[in-house]
Amino acid sequence: MADLVNSTDNLARRVENGALVAIPPDYAGVAMAATRALVRREARDLRLLAVPTSGLQADLLIGAGCVAALEAAAMTLGEYGAAPCFVRAQRAGALAMKDATCPAIHAALQAAEKGVPFMPLRGLIGTDVLRFRADWTVIDNPFSAGDPIVALPAIRPDRALFHAAMADREGNVWVGRRRELITMAHAAEASLVTVERLVDRPLFDDPALAAGTLPALFVEAVTVAPRGAWPIGFEDLYATDDDHIAMYARAAATPEGFARYVADHVLNADEA
Repeated sequence: MADLVNSTDNLARRVENGALVAIPPDYAGVAMAATRALVRREARDLRLLAVPTSGLQADLLIGAGCVAALEAAAMTLGEYGAAPCFVRAQRAGALAMKDATCPAIHAALQAAEKGVPFMPLRGLIGTDVLRFRADWTVIDNPFSAGDPIVALPAIRPDRALFHAAMADREGNVWVGRRRELITMAHAAEASLVTVERLVDRPLFDDPALAAGTLPALFVEAVTVAPRGAWPIGFEDLYATDDDHIAMYARAAATPEGFARYVADHVLNADEA
């Protein structure tokens, strides 16, 4: 049974400094309320794994000095422009960056999910991405001579951090069709989840929900955080707050603007 904790700040305390933390893309349930809590608790030296991309979440953590390393297939605020804190950190050499691809990140997590040391993957041979990844190894296909293939080491995050629609009181979490969240949770040591609401009936008792439910076995802790993905939209419950993210992009364009944003929208946020 997962722990039911009473605040995002208490949830954030379960992410140790230096932890490898898997985070989802903007369309899959970003735990922004917990992210702001990580900034408030002054998390340090986090290693982020974007599964497979990130935007506002990683940029906020990078700007706040929480992140030492990032592995991602892309970092962007999308239509709002480049991720400004990420760009500054890269130019300053303050962030250890591992460029990856979407299939590579998913494959490496699937290796951890299956309990195997690596996963073979095609499509990387001859690319610059492979040239700069010393931890990815080209091997011979043992079943077909002259057929090279890339072996990707398994990635086992310390924590998976994401937002979901609901959980029951046993800590089972409904993720619906977002199967990448299942992979993240299976691969990670444990998952920390914010949810829109708790339900009293066990989710596995409902045939319509059971197939999209992550068992509590893979969840360390859950906390209720209504609108916990804001300002990123979440499913059909609320849309992305375009004005807020555009305002963040403008503010974070300078270190001084970013500091004002954090003071106004993170440190003084009434989310604890």
